[in-house]
Formats: sequence, C-alpha cells, structure tokens
Amino acid sequence: MNSFLYFLAGLFLGIFAWNYTRKKAKAEKSLLQDQKIRLQQEKEIVVNFMHNLAVAIGEGVERKDLYQRIAHTAVMTTGALSACVYEKLTNGKLQSIAAEGLFPPQRKLKSSPDDASSTRARFLEKILASEVLEDGEGIIGEVAKTGKAVYVPQANIDPRVIKHDDPSLILRSLIYSPLVHDDQILGVLVVANPTNGMPFSETDLSLVNSLAEQAALAIKNSDAMNLRVEKTRMDSDLTLARDVQELFLAKESPDFKGLEIDTQYVPSSQVSGDFYDFYKLSATKFAVSVADVSGKGVPASLLMALCQTNLRHYVKKSKTPREILIQLNQDLEERIREDMFITLVLAIIDTNANTITYTRAGHEPALLGRTNEEELKVDKLHGSGMALGMVPSDLFEEVIEDQTCSFNKGDMLVLYTDGVTESQNQSKEEFGLNRLCEKLKGAKEKSPLSFNSSLMKSLEEFSSISSDRDDLTLLTVKRI
Repeated sequence: MNSFLYFLAGLFLGIFAWNYTRKKAKAEKSLLQDQKIRLQQEKEIVVNFMHNLAVAIGEGVERKDLYQRIAHTAVMTTGALSACVYEKLTNGKLQSIAAEGLFPPQRKLKSSPDDASSTRARFLEKILASEVLEDGEGIIGEVAKTGKAVYVPQANIDPRVIKHDDPSLILRSLIYSPLVHDDQILGVLVVANPTNGMPFSETDLSLVNSLAEQAALAIKNSDAMNLRVEKTRMDSDLTLARDVQELFLAKESPDFKGLEIDTQYVPSSQVSGDFYDFYKLSATKFAVSVADVSGKGVPASLLMALCQTNLRHYVKKSKTPREILIQLNQDLEERIREDMFITLVLAIIDTNANTITYTRAGHEPALLGRTNEEELKVDKLHGSGMALGMVPSDLFEEVIEDQTCSFNKGDMLVLYTDGVTESQNQSKEEFGLNRLCEKLKGAKEKSPLSFNSSLMKSLEEFSSISSDRDDLTLLTVKRI
C-alpha cells in the first residue's frame, strides 16, 4: 500500500515538474520571441530614421533644418509627445536648436504666458529658442559632459527635473541621450512624455540611444556634404574669377618695332593678385607695367582688375609715369580697403631717344642689363615711391618720382614680382635678388624668351614644393 502511494506521489511530482518545465520553456520561448520582435521593430524604426535623415542630407538641408527633422522623427518613432535637440557650442554651452511638440524649457520660467494656447505655444517657442545652458548645467549638461544617457522613468519625483506651474508643461518621463560621433559630443537629444501615459521603458531607452547614434552620424555626414557643396560652389566661383581675370592679361607678347618681349605668369592659386600689361603710346613709345596686389584669392584679383582698368585709362591721358601713378592713387584712395595696397613699376620706353623713363610705387627694383664685353652689366633701377593705396595722395605725390636711363641695342629690362626673388628652398632660403642678377649677367646672347625660360627652370629646381608660394610674374624686354 505504501509503495503504491509513493508511486502515485512520484508520478504526480513528475507530471508537475514536467508541466512546470514545459510552461517555463514556453514562457522563455515567448519572451525570446517578444524580444526578437521588439529588436526587429527597433531595427525597422532605426532604419526608417536613418532613411529620413539620409533623404534630408541628400536634399542639402541646412544644419538647423536637419536638427528639426531629428526632433520630429524622434517624436514620430518613439511615441513621445515632445522632443528637443540641444547643440553643443564651441564654448561648451548647449543651445536649444530644434524642438517638436510643447517641449518645456529647462529653466524655471520668470513670467507666464497668456491663457490662449496659440499664445502659450509661441511664448514657449521664443523662450526655448533663446535658451542656452551652461557647461554641465542640469541633466542635459551632465549628459553632454559625460557622454552617457540618462533615463528618468518618474520625472515628478526626480529633483533634477525642473517643475513648471503650467499644466501643459508637466513632465512624466524623459530620456536624455548624447549625440556622439567618433568620441565627439555634438549635443543632446531629449524625448519627453510617452503618448500612452506610461513611463518610458528600458526598451525605449535603447531605441532613443540608437536614434541618437544615427542622428550624430547624420549630422557629421551633413557637415561633410555641405563642405563638399560649398567647395564645389567656391571652385566654380574661382574658375569664373580666373576666366574673368585672364581677359585682362595679354595672351601674347606684342610686336613692337625695336623691341623683343616675353612674359611668364604663374598664379599661386586659381586667381592671382599679380598683373602685367603693355601699352603702345606712339610709333616710338611703348609702356610696360608689372604690379602686385597685397593678399591672394578673389579680393586681390578684383582689386587687380580695378587697378589695371584704371591704369590703362590714365596711361593714354598722361605723359609721364609719375603723373599716371598720381592719378591712379587718387582714384584708388577712397576705394581700396585699409588692409590692402598695390606695388607697381611702370616704364615708358622711347625707341627714338633710346631711353627708359620709369617710376616705382613701392615695387621691387627693375633690373637693366647693359651690353658689355662678355656679359651684361646689371643695374638696379631704384627710385623713391610708396605703394598705391597705402598713404594719402599728398604724401604719395611728395615721394613718387620719375627716373630716366639709357636703353640701347642689346640692353635687357627685367620687371618681376617678389614671387621670383622670395621663392624658397627646403631650407627656407630665398632665391634672392643676387641670384636673379647673376642669371641676367649671363643672358647677353639670349632672347627674352630664352632668358625667362632659363630663369623659370632655375626657380623650379631651387624652390621646394609649397602650397604657400606667392604669385610669380616675370616680364623681360630686349632692345634690338
């Protein structure tokens, strides 16, 4: 009898254990299935979130608009009533840059809005738009400083959460997630108050963190995209500026009886501040000029074009280089920026009198190679004068002067910008004026083209490759 009872008890215990194990396994299977479904749902939400942001980036939206889409998409995908994105500024502070829904300010309101809901919404929007949190201030500052998310399931009992008197601003549950990319904290994404009235769950926390991670990636991709677009636009503008600038520069050396001319022009970038020009004044008079505008890029090229246009006008109306530059300086004085100026050398060659009359406005001294027995004797053509646009007209007129020298058959005149003499090698040693003079001494039997080509080759061999090199202009005239 006892044996039978023991058997029945064992049987019941076995059935109970089997049934318990089966139910437990079923529950675990159901839990795993639920987790799998939730993970799949989260994956789909994140993928859709990424897709929406990728579309925004492809449309080339501005950074603020991208933040607004992040806030909007965060609300739509998490079931929150409101969300806000705070951007971390360069000084470490955090500024509210985009909000969706009636997101409450993170500081206690000093004044109250009117009762009208539309007025209240505009009031809160204005307050939130101007809100800048200090480094480390509140939960948002904490998240931005630590890079770790903060989960607040019960906001009403959390002392860190600001409590507002306005019923529409009551916070029940929040998730604060950092926007982090490559260990750089870009800001904080905050979602508030689930629509179902329940607290956010751990699953919601995981989802928001995933959204924040993808949002940070989208922000960096947007920045990179905008930089590429801006670079493309800038390259297009520079190409246009270069094409316009080239219209001002002579394509070929002019054919003038008794003279042989060659020019070499190498801008440091797409546009240059250097220029050169030729002017036929009469059957026996011919003028040449070389100038260098301070600075580089588009501003220098625009000033170059202005100067060159005005110079062409005054060359035809005045008799001496000094008179020409005085009028040019008067014209530029009121139009040139205070931080810019132009150095220029202008020479008028008279093939009938065999002379050069020149003036220097703060420019490098021209070189004159005179015929000698075996090599050219090199003279530096100095002369006083200050750069255009640097000083008032009365002072400019006081110091500028004309100089005249002979220019006989076989002589060679070299005008250049400091890009020639200041070219540097890897030891930061400059090519210098002495090397240029030595090259000119040995050019007795050379044509201007041959001399310029030889000098350019020497500069190329001497100089190190550098993106910081200056514009380079070389103009050589030989009396034949």
